[in-house]
Amino acid sequence: MDTQELTALLDRLRAEPHETEWLEFKTSRYDPQAVGEYLSSLANSACLSGKTKGYLIFGIQDKTHKVVGTTFDPGAEKGKGNQDLLLWLSLGLRPNVGFHVYPFHYRDRPVVLFDINAAFDRPVAFYGTAYLRIGSSKTLLSKHPDKERLIWQGRLDWSSRVCERASLDDLDPDALSKARREYVTKYPSKEADVAAWDDLTFLNKTRLTIQSGITNTAILLLGRPESSALITPSVARISWILRNDQNQEMDYAHFGPPFLLNVDLVSAAI
Repeated sequence: MDTQELTALLDRLRAEPHETEWLEFKTSRYDPQAVGEYLSSLANSACLSGKTKGYLIFGIQDKTHKVVGTTFDPGAEKGKGNQDLLLWLSLGLRPNVGFHVYPFHYRDRPVVLFDINAAFDRPVAFYGTAYLRIGSSKTLLSKHPDKERLIWQGRLDWSSRVCERASLDDLDPDALSKARREYVTKYPSKEADVAAWDDLTFLNKTRLTIQSGITNTAILLLGRPESSALITPSVARISWILRNDQNQEMDYAHFGPPFLLNVDLVSAAI
């Protein structure tokens, strides 16, 4: 991500009302072991929260979200055994789901943002021990066997994951209007409620958003055509191909978001 994208991301994260299981703010204090434990806990908690990533950010106060800056330099610090910190952290994560580190200036102060991919069908441990966040507290995953079981048992539904870079502006107004009409058609008793809901309330009620986060499903069904770039490397496309009896291609058409509108064009092509 470039500085503009990082700034927009940190703006959104600081707008969270408080730290969550998948988000941790720190100032300049750091301990190599603690950083690794946070990466493990954030990866596991992001998985359980339906997020694609967890975030650890240095230079922001945890209570007020005030920007204070940090002296932490992950590229110069050492892990245990005098190994380079980032290498030591990477070697300790099993499975290594991958993380990125972004030192940059935010509001004229140095900050460091770690993003770590969510755990996928198995807990992420750090040098043999898996961690979890309950509220804003880090703890051992082994103390919460019900949550550990959820990570082991299920691969998260990609469609329900929140698209971190998406906002309401990425949704097509005409598709939103159609979604409201179809919802009222299915639930006529809620017509008055739907009329009173703003777009975000409607999306939360219909579970196309999760805690106001735009899901991949919302992008597929309601996204503007250009919004498909937000879910790369996944591809949002319905293809219609006409072939003759010798399997020769005679015609074709591709349709992207919003699928709620464009499925009618697919049907017409068929």
